[in-house]
Amino acid sequence: MLRNFSAARVLILLCGAVAGLQSVAPAGAQPDGFVFHSEQAERWFRAGEYFSWTSTTADNNGRNVNVHYRTFGDRADPALVLLHGYPTSSFDFREMIDLLDDDYFIATLDFPGFGFSDKPQDGYSYMLEDDAKLLDYFVREVVVLERFSLFTHDRGVSVGLAFLGNYLDAGDRAYELSYHFLSNSGMFLPLANLLDSQKVMLHPVQGPAAIERMKARPRRTEGTDEQVAYADIQAFNDGIGARLGVGKYLLERAANEYRWLDNLTRSPVPVAYVWGLLDPVNPIRIANHVWATYLNEREAESSFWVLPKGGHYPQRTHPAEMAKVIRIALKGEVPSRATEDAFMWSYYRSRDSDDAIFVGHSDIRPVEFPDAVEYTPSGYR
Repeated sequence: MLRNFSAARVLILLCGAVAGLQSVAPAGAQPDGFVFHSEQAERWFRAGEYFSWTSTTADNNGRNVNVHYRTFGDRADPALVLLHGYPTSSFDFREMIDLLDDDYFIATLDFPGFGFSDKPQDGYSYMLEDDAKLLDYFVREVVVLERFSLFTHDRGVSVGLAFLGNYLDAGDRAYELSYHFLSNSGMFLPLANLLDSQKVMLHPVQGPAAIERMKARPRRTEGTDEQVAYADIQAFNDGIGARLGVGKYLLERAANEYRWLDNLTRSPVPVAYVWGLLDPVNPIRIANHVWATYLNEREAESSFWVLPKGGHYPQRTHPAEMAKVIRIALKGEVPSRATEDAFMWSYYRSRDSDDAIFVGHSDIRPVEFPDAVEYTPSGYR
């Protein structure tokens, strides 16, 4: 990771002016007439910065969008990049970040259509593959990382898997992806439990009608600060209206998920797979299938963790437990396959009731009992 950040940023901006690269944009003002009702949301917005991204999606015709991002911690520390899901934003990670930024340099962003980033609604195509390329630009040219770990959740998992494929196929890599975390996601849609409200966004008539009904509801301005914060973020740049565009990502995921999941099998990057057990939309059967099919037999380090009381957003409901798994993985404390059984006993003796459960690999082998008494159908002898 580059530590002389100021010099690196100046060099990038100079090169961008010559080569036509996107440069870091000045922090944008909030939309005209927009009023924050949550101090949390307003602080998150004002503490961030923006960069400009030129979409690579053909139908977007070189459209530029401004992307909101934040960084935390000391750049001299190991770097961790966080990718949010649908329909939320980087704000999801705020409590988990507070538990990690003393020891890690953390970077997170709002993808176009989410959070405090631009949310164009004039036919803009919000594509996962485009966001994967945006992520590459973000780590290379904006936060300037030479080595980092990647934590992905929900829609961000698909972005991360597409990004992983590009990373593996790159002949000359500008950085090293050192660890890969995957959390609750409909990453294998045949086993998902999608809501009708998610499916309706894909319909050319019912989708726009559903959005209009949602927009007709009054914006929440009272409640807990967290509830009001999420309402503020959703209202910023008309996030409700943008859902019609970003919700179509399910079509791209369905068309590409087998190819993206295959990237896990061929990847040498260590993986920690963390799942909230109580997720009704993306049930544990997804995690079980992906683990057994794509991760269990990998040679590279792989671990499977289940948060027994976590739901779809474990980084929000169980940030301490999620941070604990991240620390175990990044500190090199995940056991090898040969020592997993012993690790289970020691870990379970010390874990709290909310802590993640370590699942371990499935290694089917003959069961033998040396020096045991003899079993016969007639009795033991």
